[in-house]
Amino acid sequence: MSAAHPSNGATPAELAAVRERLAPVLERLAAGTIERDAARELPLAGVAELAAAGFGALRVPRSHGGAGLNLEQLFDVLVDVAAADPNAAQALRGHLAFVEDRLVARPGPARDAWLARFVAGELVGNAWTDAPAETVGGRTTTLRRADSGEGWALDGTKYYSTGSLFAQWIDVYAASPGHGEDVIALVRTDVGGVERFDDWDGFGQRGTGTGTTIFTGAPVRDEDVVPGSDRFGYQTAFYQQVLLATLAGIVRTAADEGASALRERVRGYSHGAAAGPAADPQLLQAIGEVDAAAFAARAVVRQAAASLDAAAAAHLARWGGRHAPRAGGRAEDGDTAPATAGTGTGPGVVGHRDVREAVAAANDAAELATGRGQVVLSVSVPAAAARLFDALGASGTSTSRSLDRHWRNARTVASHNPWVYKARDAGDALVNGKAPTRLWSVVAPVAAS
Repeated sequence: MSAAHPSNGATPAELAAVRERLAPVLERLAAGTIERDAARELPLAGVAELAAAGFGALRVPRSHGGAGLNLEQLFDVLVDVAAADPNAAQALRGHLAFVEDRLVARPGPARDAWLARFVAGELVGNAWTDAPAETVGGRTTTLRRADSGEGWALDGTKYYSTGSLFAQWIDVYAASPGHGEDVIALVRTDVGGVERFDDWDGFGQRGTGTGTTIFTGAPVRDEDVVPGSDRFGYQTAFYQQVLLATLAGIVRTAADEGASALRERVRGYSHGAAAGPAADPQLLQAIGEVDAAAFAARAVVRQAAASLDAAAAAHLARWGGRHAPRAGGRAEDGDTAPATAGTGTGPGVVGHRDVREAVAAANDAAELATGRGQVVLSVSVPAAAARLFDALGASGTSTSRSLDRHWRNARTVASHNPWVYKARDAGDALVNGKAPTRLWSVVAPVAAS
């Protein structure tokens, strides 16, 4: 595999160096989680430190100044970020997805410019869900020609703009009649016409910056508009994988903090099974169950990441094994783009049917893998976070420990992308051989005429 893409990943020594560089940042990030949760405060300093330490460029090839991690390595590190502060991990969801999109995009100056921005520490937030919710087949955020005739102007309101309050750019999904299809507009957060609000009021993941963003004629340059049909085809699986890693980090810290609390606990019960709580086999069992859930969660993340690495490799095969495609053409197969997409058989894409079918199959496999992981972790992690209290008694509910935040955060993360639909897809694939759903959005029904 060419050095222009990190599919082979970093060596053990290189990965160890990444972890060593990030370790003090994660230690400082973890130190303030309880206070930030109580105050509903964003981890702005911590995320900025992560960016400065190169976290946002971990997938960028070493030849372009990044760490060259593969996806299994990236998500293993992301679990550690989530263990320090799950808000920071989820806040970087949109950035990591856009990095992935650029990595498998058509090689050239435009792609290299974005890789350089990632290496420089610039972050990209997310703004895809329209407010009010789009109708089926319609979108309310629109990109139009600017009044000056140069560039474009973006109008609309987005909910769930996760990470945008931390970022220098926002990745916006919008209708664009001028392009003849939906597009991805990359908007700088420091330009006029962009208003960001920290109005997320969920009981968990309070510091993700998942608020409202309003665009009023926000300027967008020609080179910062990407056809929606060019979006990388395993994106929904990738977005879900970030949430799986976040859940794995949450339960890891829940187990560690539960163990610490039990170790320090002095008072027990007269009818307990040992002289002290830390030796009581029933209480140890409860903590052990949480620890086992954490072990299993990381294993799920690693297994799903392997499917994503396979999807990334399949996408690169569209270029015939090279990173310099023939001139022209689209960067996607079109199977999972967020809008009507092309066939992916233009002159810049290897048009062989076996390549296109391999891409589609890899996308499906990644979607099923992350969906199965979601089914399991959406149930097991909140349950483990609640099980914690069976070992600690009433003292475990002290607000000074904030152990309830693990359940609140896990339950909030697990509420994304209803897992019941992923279970249905897994069953349909197993029983009927049906491909999983890879294209969906939050919609409002069209009113009956």
